[in-house]
Amino acid sequence: MQAKQQAAAKQAGNGKYGQKLKKNQPRVSTTDPEARVMKMPDGGFAPAMNVQLATDTESRAIVGVDVCAAGLDKGQAEPMRRQVEERTGQKVEEHLIDGGLLVLEEIDRAAEEQVTLYVPPPAPHDRAKAGSEYLPKKSDSPAQARWRERMAGEEAKVIYKQRASTSETANADLKQHRGLTQLAVLGLAKARSVALWCALAYNLLHFGGILLV
Repeated sequence: MQAKQQAAAKQAGNGKYGQKLKKNQPRVSTTDPEARVMKMPDGGFAPAMNVQLATDTESRAIVGVDVCAAGLDKGQAEPMRRQVEERTGQKVEEHLIDGGLLVLEEIDRAAEEQVTLYVPPPAPHDRAKAGSEYLPKKSDSPAQARWRERMAGEEAKVIYKQRASTSETANADLKQHRGLTQLAVLGLAKARSVALWCALAYNLLHFGGILLV
C-alpha cells in the first residue's frame, strides 16, 4: 500500500494534489531517541553515539568496547578500565588515555589502585605560558602533582606516543574495513552489539595467522 502511495505521489508531481499525497505518506524518523546531537569531524552537528575502544599497545588487540550517548569523552576512561579488567581477569597497571577523557579526580583513584596514568595535562590557552601545565597547582592533590611531574618527563612522552599509534590503527581499521561509520541500527544496545562485532572481526583477522598455526 505504501509503495502505491509513493508511486501516486510521484506521478502527481509537485502540484497541489501531489503535495497533499506526499504530506499524507507515512514517514520514518531519522533520529534515535537514545542518540545525542554531537559535533562531527566535518564541523557539522548530527545525531550520533560515542564509540569507545581500549586497545593493548603490545598486541594491538581491542580489549574493551563501549557505546554511550555522551558527546564528551570525559569520565569514560575509568569505566573502560574496569571493563578491561573484568574481560581479561588481569589488573591494568598502566593506562594511556586521550587528553579529552581527563578527569582530575580519576588520577587520585588510579593512584589509590596503583595504576599509572599517562595522559597529557591540558595546555594553557595563553601560548606564552606553554609548559606551565606540567607545574603543580595549589589545587592539586599529591597524586595530581606527581602526575604533572611524570608527564613532563621524556620517558612518559615516549610511552604516551604508543597510544596514538595503537588507537589510530584500530580506529582506522574499524572505519575503513569493518563498516563502523554510520550505524544502521537504533538504540545503544544494538549499537554496542555492532561495535562488538566489528571489534571481534578486527581481532580475528589481526590474530588470524597465529590462530591457524
